[in-house]
Amino acid sequence: MNTQVWLYLGMGLGIIAFLIALAIFQWVNKQDAGSETARRITKAIREGAWAYLRRLYSALAGVAIVFGIILAIVFSFEEGSFGILVGLETAGAYIVGALCSAVAGYLGMSVAVRANVRTSVAAKKSLNAAFNVAYRAGAVLALAMVGIAVFGMCLIYILTGNPEVVLGFSFGASSLALLAKAGGGIYTKTADIAADLVGKVEAGIPEDDPRNPAVIADNVGDNVGDVAGMGADIFDSYVAATVATMLIGFTGFLTAPAETRIFYTVLPLILCIVGIISSIIGLQLVKVGKNGKPGTALNMATVITCLIFGVLATILFVVMKWNFGALIATVSGLLIGVIIGFTTDYFTDDNFHPVRRTAEIAKSGSALNIITGLSYGFISIAPSLIGIAVATVIAYFSAQAFGLPGVYGVGIAAVGMLSLTGIVVANDAYGPIVDNAKGIAEMSGMGDEIVTRCDVLDSAGNTAKAITKGFAISAAALTVLALFVSYKEQIEQYLPEGKDLVLSLLDPLVLAGILLGAM
Repeated sequence: MNTQVWLYLGMGLGIIAFLIALAIFQWVNKQDAGSETARRITKAIREGAWAYLRRLYSALAGVAIVFGIILAIVFSFEEGSFGILVGLETAGAYIVGALCSAVAGYLGMSVAVRANVRTSVAAKKSLNAAFNVAYRAGAVLALAMVGIAVFGMCLIYILTGNPEVVLGFSFGASSLALLAKAGGGIYTKTADIAADLVGKVEAGIPEDDPRNPAVIADNVGDNVGDVAGMGADIFDSYVAATVATMLIGFTGFLTAPAETRIFYTVLPLILCIVGIISSIIGLQLVKVGKNGKPGTALNMATVITCLIFGVLATILFVVMKWNFGALIATVSGLLIGVIIGFTTDYFTDDNFHPVRRTAEIAKSGSALNIITGLSYGFISIAPSLIGIAVATVIAYFSAQAFGLPGVYGVGIAAVGMLSLTGIVVANDAYGPIVDNAKGIAEMSGMGDEIVTRCDVLDSAGNTAKAITKGFAISAAALTVLALFVSYKEQIEQYLPEGKDLVLSLLDPLVLAGILLGAM
């Protein structure tokens, strides 16, 4: 199949994903919003969230304009007369990237601050009804994010045919991620500590007591940190890993036929397309079973999406007779995403030993509680780091074994891992929604039964947020490596013939040793 067809297919699926997100948004918005008291509390949370988002996007607008001008000037000087066009294209792609990330974050925040009260009201019916509202709301951010990202990358590549220009799109996403993640994270923790200090320590009142004004700020922080902030962070990693691997394909196959070079440049986007299809299917299959365990439903969503992606990717590679080295690298990255998810779940789920043991130790005092929790935290990174190290080595040498550059295999592994972005972001956005729902149920006096149901949802949501943070950090590790490799490939184009840029970090064994040594 012609690569141009894949690019147009990517744009089409990106639009479909975005339209599905809008349809789910409308469904969530039609759910019962509860009593006047609950609506008033929700309005306060919504106003606080919008105030933060307006300030964030105002700052971003200034940053985007300044850096857009800098990029245009730098690329214009770099390439001479042709560089003026490249500079303008890169600057335009930068602004589009920042705008796309902002649109996805805006849509995610819009549904989150509406779904919170609707989740608490739905909890009056059943746990399953509340879970459906919260999870579908999280799916809005997930589908909007992957849809906009793939649409934007495919569109820019179709218009320019130059992955270096698409890199500008990645820069734009990174700018918003820096502001949103840092700002949102600081706001979240500041508000959380303030609410706990005033309520629990000074006033001696419950966590979500309406008499504590800091509680509203705390609920706002959940949204700006874990919806807008974490969403922008993963959007950045998703785009950066894809574009970096495109650049490796573009520069790593200079001596290959033009058709081969274009194919390996576009292959990361094709894998993103398969990821969108897998996420759309996986999100439709998520439901709380008869056991009433939301955490199990979230984990099954990840497993199902992983299996769907693996099957579709394998069928595609077999039918199209593509290089199996790239398939092995993709699957290795995919499996690491699953390993990270289950490892984090084990160490943060209250059904397993680490959390229960830490809670038991708390009876002996806060010092032992902190030491035990920190110790389990240190232990928890081992499976993820070992997994990343093994995946890097497998991806590198499997690519080499099938005639591909080893570094390209590492980039494809990062793309494979981030193919789970849709389902992971949905799980992440679910967390702050149910956290807010619990607070609203308690503050509006909905009753102990409703609060208990929301608490069950919130427990799974806390684990989901922890999983997302582990996924985001691990994805960033592979993404940075892919960007590092693409940097090397770009620099070598300007070196004298016969000279190479030698960077030991590109040796997978050295990298694996660094990761293992970091433990």
